Amino acid sequence: MLQNLISADPAADTAANGNLIDRVLKVPSYGWKNAQGGLAVPSAGQVLKEFWFRLNIFRTKKHWLSFFSWMQVILLLPCLIIFFSHYFTVYLLVIAFIYSMIIMGTHGTIWYHRYCTHRAYTFSNKFWRFFTRNLTIDVLPEEIYVISHHVHHARSDQPGDPYNANAGFLYCFLADVNHQPISADLTEDEYARVVRMMDHTGIRANTYHQYQKWGSIVRPGRTILGWILNWAFWGGALYLLGGPALVFAIFGAAGFWAIGVRTFNYEGHGKGKVKHREGIDFNNKDLSVNQLWPGFVAGEWHNNHHLYPSSARSGFLTYQLDLAWHYIRLLKAIGGVSSYHDAKKLFLSRYRQPYMEKKSLRT
Repeated sequence: MLQNLISADPAADTAANGNLIDRVLKVPSYGWKNAQGGLAVPSAGQVLKEFWFRLNIFRTKKHWLSFFSWMQVILLLPCLIIFFSHYFTVYLLVIAFIYSMIIMGTHGTIWYHRYCTHRAYTFSNKFWRFFTRNLTIDVLPEEIYVISHHVHHARSDQPGDPYNANAGFLYCFLADVNHQPISADLTEDEYARVVRMMDHTGIRANTYHQYQKWGSIVRPGRTILGWILNWAFWGGALYLLGGPALVFAIFGAAGFWAIGVRTFNYEGHGKGKVKHREGIDFNNKDLSVNQLWPGFVAGEWHNNHHLYPSSARSGFLTYQLDLAWHYIRLLKAIGGVSSYHDAKKLFLSRYRQPYMEKKSLRT
Protein backbone atom coordinates (compact mmCIF):
# COMPACT_ATOMS: atom_id res chain seq x y z
CA MET A 1 0.00 0.00 0.00
CA LEU A 2 2.79 2.42 0.94
CA GLN A 3 4.60 1.64 -2.32
CA ASN A 4 1.51 2.54 -4.31
CA LEU A 5 1.15 5.84 -2.47
CA ILE A 6 4.75 6.81 -3.02
CA SER A 7 4.86 5.77 -6.64
CA ALA A 8 1.55 7.43 -7.45
CA ASP A 9 2.01 10.36 -9.81
CA PRO A 10 -0.65 12.29 -11.72
CA ALA A 11 1.60 12.22 -14.77
CA ALA A 12 1.52 8.43 -14.84
CA ASP A 13 -2.27 8.41 -14.87
CA THR A 14 -2.28 11.06 -17.56
CA ALA A 15 0.16 9.15 -19.72
CA ALA A 16 -1.91 6.00 -19.45
CA ASN A 17 -5.06 7.88 -20.38
CA GLY A 18 -4.67 8.56 -24.08
CA ASN A 19 -1.00 9.65 -23.97
CA LEU A 20 -1.92 13.21 -23.07
CA ILE A 21 1.55 13.50 -21.57
CA ASP A 22 2.93 13.55 -25.13
CA ARG A 23 0.57 16.30 -26.26
CA VAL A 24 0.26 18.52 -23.22
CA LEU A 25 3.24 20.76 -24.03
CA LYS A 26 3.51 23.09 -26.99
CA VAL A 27 5.91 21.50 -29.47
CA PRO A 28 8.85 23.75 -30.46
CA SER A 29 9.37 24.57 -34.12
CA TYR A 30 12.31 22.15 -34.29
CA GLY A 31 10.19 19.35 -32.77
CA TRP A 32 10.97 16.77 -30.13
CA LYS A 33 12.21 14.07 -32.53
CA ASN A 34 14.35 14.03 -35.64
CA ALA A 35 13.56 12.12 -38.84
CA GLN A 36 15.04 8.94 -37.39
CA GLY A 37 12.88 9.10 -34.28
CA GLY A 38 15.71 10.18 -31.99
CA LEU A 39 16.10 13.42 -30.09
CA ALA A 40 16.00 16.54 -32.25
CA VAL A 41 19.01 18.61 -31.17
CA PRO A 42 18.54 22.19 -32.38
CA SER A 43 21.38 24.60 -33.00
CA ALA A 44 21.95 27.52 -30.66
CA GLY A 45 20.47 29.78 -33.31
CA GLN A 46 17.30 27.71 -33.52
CA VAL A 47 16.91 27.72 -29.73
CA LEU A 48 17.36 31.50 -29.52
CA LYS A 49 15.00 32.12 -32.45
CA GLU A 50 12.32 30.00 -30.74
CA PHE A 51 12.93 31.82 -27.46
CA TRP A 52 12.41 35.30 -28.94
CA PHE A 53 9.41 34.12 -30.94
CA ARG A 54 7.67 32.76 -27.85
CA LEU A 55 8.34 35.90 -25.83
CA ASN A 56 6.62 38.07 -28.43
CA ILE A 57 3.30 39.05 -26.85
CA PHE A 58 2.49 41.28 -29.82
CA ARG A 59 2.26 38.23 -32.06
CA THR A 60 -0.25 36.52 -29.76
CA LYS A 61 -1.46 37.09 -26.21
CA LYS A 62 -1.04 33.35 -25.63
CA HIS A 63 2.65 34.09 -25.03
CA TRP A 64 1.81 36.17 -21.97
CA LEU A 65 2.89 33.66 -19.32
CA SER A 66 6.37 33.13 -20.78
CA PHE A 67 6.78 36.88 -21.15
CA PHE A 68 5.61 37.43 -17.58
CA SER A 69 8.02 34.82 -16.22
CA TRP A 70 11.04 36.45 -17.82
CA MET A 71 9.79 39.93 -17.03
CA GLN A 72 10.05 38.97 -13.35
CA VAL A 73 13.68 37.98 -13.87
CA ILE A 74 14.53 41.13 -15.84
CA LEU A 75 13.01 43.34 -13.11
CA LEU A 76 15.12 41.61 -10.47
CA LEU A 77 18.48 41.94 -12.21
CA PRO A 78 18.75 45.74 -11.69
CA CYS A 79 18.33 45.08 -7.96
CA LEU A 80 21.44 42.92 -8.08
CA ILE A 81 23.36 45.63 -9.94
CA ILE A 82 22.22 48.36 -7.52
CA PHE A 83 23.19 46.20 -4.55
CA PHE A 84 26.75 45.73 -5.81
CA SER A 85 27.15 49.33 -6.97
CA HIS A 86 25.56 51.19 -4.02
CA TYR A 87 24.99 48.98 -0.99
CA PHE A 88 27.59 46.24 -1.10
CA THR A 89 28.99 44.94 2.19
CA VAL A 90 30.37 41.52 3.00
CA TYR A 91 27.67 41.13 5.65
CA LEU A 92 24.86 41.75 3.14
CA LEU A 93 26.57 39.52 0.59
CA VAL A 94 26.50 36.64 3.05
CA ILE A 95 22.81 37.29 3.75
CA ALA A 96 22.05 37.45 0.01
CA PHE A 97 23.99 34.24 -0.57
CA ILE A 98 22.07 32.38 2.15
CA TYR A 99 18.77 33.72 0.87
CA SER A 100 19.45 32.78 -2.75
CA MET A 101 21.12 29.42 -2.30
CA ILE A 102 19.44 28.01 0.81
CA ILE A 103 16.14 29.80 1.41
CA MET A 104 15.06 30.19 -2.22
CA GLY A 105 16.48 26.79 -3.15
CA THR A 106 14.78 24.95 -0.30
CA HIS A 107 11.50 26.76 -0.92
CA GLY A 108 11.62 25.71 -4.58
CA THR A 109 11.92 22.09 -3.48
CA ILE A 110 9.20 22.40 -0.84
CA TRP A 111 6.65 24.25 -2.93
CA TYR A 112 7.14 23.75 -6.67
CA HIS A 113 8.71 20.33 -6.59
CA ARG A 114 7.34 18.24 -3.77
CA TYR A 115 3.92 19.85 -3.32
CA CYS A 116 2.75 21.45 -6.54
CA THR A 117 4.09 18.74 -8.83
CA HIS A 118 4.27 15.51 -6.86
CA ARG A 119 1.76 16.04 -4.03
CA ALA A 120 4.25 14.46 -1.65
CA TYR A 121 2.42 15.95 1.31
CA THR A 122 -0.94 17.55 2.13
CA PHE A 123 -1.60 20.82 3.91
CA SER A 124 -4.08 20.84 6.76
CA ASN A 125 -5.79 23.96 5.47
CA LYS A 126 -5.51 26.81 2.95
CA PHE A 127 -3.67 29.09 5.36
CA TRP A 128 -0.58 26.87 5.50
CA ARG A 129 -0.66 26.44 1.74
CA PHE A 130 -0.79 30.24 1.27
CA PHE A 131 1.90 30.72 3.92
CA THR A 132 4.26 28.23 2.30
CA ARG A 133 3.68 29.54 -1.19
CA ASN A 134 4.62 33.08 -0.16
CA LEU A 135 7.57 32.28 2.08
CA THR A 136 9.87 33.84 -0.51
CA ILE A 137 9.81 36.40 -3.30
CA ASP A 138 7.68 35.16 -6.20
CA VAL A 139 9.83 34.56 -9.29
CA LEU A 140 8.25 31.61 -11.11
CA PRO A 141 4.64 30.85 -12.12
CA GLU A 142 3.60 27.39 -10.90
CA GLU A 143 2.02 26.42 -14.21
CA ILE A 144 5.31 26.66 -16.09
CA TYR A 145 7.00 24.35 -13.60
CA VAL A 146 4.32 21.81 -12.73
CA ILE A 147 2.89 20.52 -16.01
CA SER A 148 6.24 20.28 -17.75
CA HIS A 149 7.80 18.54 -14.76
CA HIS A 150 5.26 15.75 -15.04
CA VAL A 151 6.38 15.31 -18.65
CA HIS A 152 10.01 15.36 -17.55
CA HIS A 153 9.43 12.40 -15.25
CA ALA A 154 7.39 10.48 -17.79
CA ARG A 155 9.94 11.03 -20.61
CA SER A 156 13.14 11.64 -18.68
CA ASP A 157 16.15 12.04 -21.01
CA GLN A 158 14.02 10.92 -23.95
CA PRO A 159 12.59 12.94 -26.85
CA GLY A 160 9.79 15.04 -25.38
CA ASP A 161 11.58 15.73 -22.11
CA PRO A 162 11.25 19.54 -21.97
CA TYR A 163 14.69 20.00 -20.41
CA ASN A 164 16.62 17.13 -21.92
CA ALA A 165 20.29 17.45 -21.00
CA ASN A 166 21.25 15.47 -24.10
CA ALA A 167 20.32 18.49 -26.21
CA GLY A 168 22.76 20.82 -24.47
CA PHE A 169 22.89 23.63 -21.95
CA LEU A 170 20.93 26.26 -23.90
CA TYR A 171 18.13 23.76 -24.59
CA CYS A 172 17.71 23.34 -20.82
CA PHE A 173 18.37 26.94 -19.81
CA LEU A 174 15.64 28.40 -22.04
CA ALA A 175 13.25 25.48 -21.62
CA ASP A 176 10.73 27.47 -19.56
CA VAL A 177 9.90 29.45 -22.71
CA ASN A 178 10.76 27.02 -25.51
CA HIS A 179 9.48 23.73 -24.14
CA GLN A 180 7.48 24.10 -20.93
CA PRO A 181 4.33 26.09 -21.82
CA ILE A 182 1.21 23.98 -22.30
CA SER A 183 -0.19 23.38 -25.75
CA ALA A 184 -2.75 25.89 -27.03
CA ASP A 185 -4.65 23.15 -28.89
CA LEU A 186 -5.94 20.90 -26.12
CA THR A 187 -9.47 19.58 -26.40
CA GLU A 188 -11.92 20.50 -23.68
CA ASP A 189 -11.56 17.07 -22.09
CA GLU A 190 -7.75 17.23 -22.26
CA TYR A 191 -7.74 20.71 -20.75
CA ALA A 192 -9.93 19.54 -17.85
CA ARG A 193 -7.49 16.71 -17.16
CA VAL A 194 -4.54 19.09 -17.22
CA VAL A 195 -6.29 21.47 -14.80
CA ARG A 196 -6.69 18.55 -12.38
CA MET A 197 -2.91 18.27 -12.29
CA MET A 198 -2.85 21.67 -10.60
CA ASP A 199 -6.15 21.94 -8.76
CA HIS A 200 -4.53 21.30 -5.35
CA THR A 201 -2.22 24.33 -5.67
CA GLY A 202 -4.98 26.87 -5.06
CA ILE A 203 -4.96 28.45 -8.51
CA ARG A 204 -8.18 29.76 -10.05
CA ALA A 205 -8.14 28.09 -13.45
CA ASN A 206 -9.35 29.60 -16.68
CA THR A 207 -12.49 28.19 -18.21
CA TYR A 208 -11.91 26.32 -21.45
CA HIS A 209 -13.07 29.37 -23.39
CA GLN A 210 -10.65 31.58 -21.45
CA TYR A 211 -7.86 29.06 -22.02
CA GLN A 212 -8.49 29.27 -25.78
CA LYS A 213 -8.03 33.03 -25.52
CA TRP A 214 -4.98 33.14 -23.22
CA GLY A 215 -3.31 29.76 -23.83
CA SER A 216 -2.80 29.12 -20.13
CA ILE A 217 -4.43 27.52 -17.12
CA VAL A 218 -3.83 30.47 -14.80
CA ARG A 219 -5.64 33.76 -15.26
CA PRO A 220 -3.48 36.77 -16.14
CA GLY A 221 -5.23 39.21 -13.80
CA ARG A 222 -5.07 37.03 -10.69
CA THR A 223 -1.51 35.92 -11.45
CA ILE A 224 -0.22 39.46 -11.88
CA LEU A 225 -2.11 40.71 -8.82
CA GLY A 226 -0.70 37.90 -6.69
CA TRP A 227 2.81 38.75 -7.89
CA ILE A 228 2.37 42.47 -7.10
CA LEU A 229 1.08 41.74 -3.60
CA ASN A 230 3.91 39.28 -2.93
CA TRP A 231 6.59 41.76 -4.00
CA ALA A 232 4.91 44.61 -2.15
CA PHE A 233 4.81 42.60 1.09
CA TRP A 234 8.43 41.47 0.91
CA GLY A 235 9.64 44.86 -0.25
CA GLY A 236 7.94 46.55 2.69
CA ALA A 237 9.03 43.94 5.23
CA LEU A 238 12.65 44.03 4.09
CA TYR A 239 12.68 47.84 4.08
CA LEU A 240 11.46 47.92 7.67
CA LEU A 241 14.09 45.35 8.67
CA GLY A 242 17.11 46.84 6.92
CA GLY A 243 16.24 49.75 4.66
CA PRO A 244 16.90 49.90 0.92
CA ALA A 245 20.21 48.05 1.26
CA LEU A 246 18.47 44.90 2.45
CA VAL A 247 15.72 45.27 -0.16
CA PHE A 248 18.16 45.39 -3.05
CA ALA A 249 20.33 42.63 -1.58
CA ILE A 250 17.45 40.17 -1.16
CA PHE A 251 15.58 41.02 -4.35
CA GLY A 252 18.87 40.79 -6.24
CA ALA A 253 19.52 37.42 -4.63
CA ALA A 254 16.09 36.24 -5.79
CA GLY A 255 17.02 37.25 -9.33
CA PHE A 256 20.27 35.30 -9.05
CA TRP A 257 18.33 32.19 -7.98
CA ALA A 258 15.83 32.67 -10.81
CA ILE A 259 18.69 32.48 -13.30
CA GLY A 260 20.51 29.69 -11.50
CA VAL A 261 17.52 27.37 -11.17
CA ARG A 262 17.25 27.31 -14.97
CA THR A 263 20.67 25.64 -15.10
CA PHE A 264 19.86 22.88 -12.63
CA ASN A 265 18.46 20.11 -14.79
CA TYR A 266 21.42 20.22 -17.18
CA GLU A 267 23.77 19.69 -14.24
CA GLY A 268 21.40 17.35 -12.40
CA HIS A 269 21.31 15.01 -15.39
CA GLY A 270 25.06 14.78 -15.83
CA LYS A 271 25.24 17.34 -18.66
CA GLY A 272 23.86 14.64 -20.91
CA LYS A 273 26.42 12.01 -19.89
CA VAL A 274 26.21 8.91 -17.70
CA LYS A 275 27.78 9.93 -14.39
CA HIS A 276 26.18 7.50 -11.97
CA ARG A 277 28.34 6.46 -9.04
CA GLU A 278 28.17 3.06 -7.40
CA GLY A 279 26.54 3.17 -3.99
CA ILE A 280 25.31 6.74 -4.49
CA ASP A 281 23.10 6.80 -7.59
CA PHE A 282 20.80 3.78 -7.57
CA ASN A 283 18.43 4.86 -10.35
CA ASN A 284 19.97 3.92 -13.71
CA LYS A 285 16.86 4.44 -15.83
CA ASP A 286 17.83 8.04 -16.63
CA LEU A 287 20.83 10.35 -16.27
CA SER A 288 19.84 11.92 -12.93
CA VAL A 289 22.59 12.11 -10.31
CA ASN A 290 22.82 13.01 -6.64
CA GLN A 291 24.91 16.16 -6.19
CA LEU A 292 26.24 17.44 -2.89
CA TRP A 293 25.59 21.17 -3.41
CA PRO A 294 21.92 21.03 -4.53
CA GLY A 295 21.37 18.34 -1.93
CA PHE A 296 22.79 20.27 1.01
CA VAL A 297 21.32 23.68 0.17
CA ALA A 298 17.93 22.63 -1.21
CA GLY A 299 17.30 18.99 -0.35
CA GLU A 300 17.52 18.15 -4.04
CA TRP A 301 19.04 14.67 -4.14
CA HIS A 302 17.98 14.25 -7.70
CA ASN A 303 18.72 10.59 -8.39
CA ASN A 304 16.90 9.62 -5.19
CA HIS A 305 14.01 11.82 -6.26
CA HIS A 306 13.72 10.06 -9.62
CA LEU A 307 13.48 6.75 -7.76
CA TYR A 308 10.61 8.00 -5.59
CA PRO A 309 9.17 11.22 -7.08
CA SER A 310 6.26 11.41 -4.66
CA SER A 311 8.31 11.11 -1.50
CA ALA A 312 8.41 14.16 0.78
CA ARG A 313 11.99 13.21 1.62
CA SER A 314 14.77 12.57 -0.89
CA GLY A 315 17.75 12.71 1.46
CA PHE A 316 17.74 9.00 2.24
CA LEU A 317 21.33 8.41 3.41
CA THR A 318 22.80 9.67 6.69
CA TYR A 319 24.89 12.45 5.15
CA GLN A 320 22.13 13.61 2.77
CA LEU A 321 20.82 16.70 4.53
CA ASP A 322 17.29 17.51 3.40
CA LEU A 323 16.15 20.93 4.61
CA ALA A 324 12.92 20.73 2.60
CA TRP A 325 12.01 17.53 4.44
CA HIS A 326 12.71 19.17 7.80
CA TYR A 327 10.34 22.02 6.93
CA ILE A 328 7.61 19.54 6.00
CA ARG A 329 8.16 17.62 9.25
CA LEU A 330 8.04 20.86 11.23
CA LEU A 331 4.68 21.77 9.68
CA LYS A 332 3.43 18.27 10.45
CA ALA A 333 4.47 18.71 14.08
CA ILE A 334 2.60 22.01 14.46
CA GLY A 335 -0.45 20.90 12.48
CA GLY A 336 0.23 22.65 9.18
CA VAL A 337 0.65 19.40 7.24
CA SER A 338 -1.83 16.57 7.67
CA SER A 339 0.04 13.77 5.87
CA TYR A 340 3.11 13.01 3.79
CA HIS A 341 4.75 10.15 1.92
CA ASP A 342 8.24 9.06 3.01
CA ALA A 343 10.13 6.51 0.88
CA LYS A 344 13.24 6.20 3.01
CA LYS A 345 12.46 2.73 4.37
CA LEU A 346 11.62 1.45 0.90
CA PHE A 347 14.83 2.93 -0.49
CA LEU A 348 16.96 1.35 2.23
CA SER A 349 15.36 -2.09 1.90
CA ARG A 350 15.25 -2.21 -1.90
CA TYR A 351 18.46 -0.47 -2.84
CA ARG A 352 20.85 0.40 -0.04
CA GLN A 353 20.71 -2.85 1.95
CA PRO A 354 21.11 -5.18 -1.08
CA TYR A 355 24.01 -3.03 -2.27
CA MET A 356 25.76 -3.23 1.12
CA GLU A 357 25.24 -6.99 1.22
CA LYS A 358 26.77 -7.44 -2.23
CA LYS A 359 29.62 -5.13 -1.32
CA SER A 360 30.43 -7.16 1.82
CA LEU A 361 30.49 -10.35 -0.24
CA ARG A 362 33.01 -8.82 -2.66
CA THR A 363 35.31 -7.92 0.21
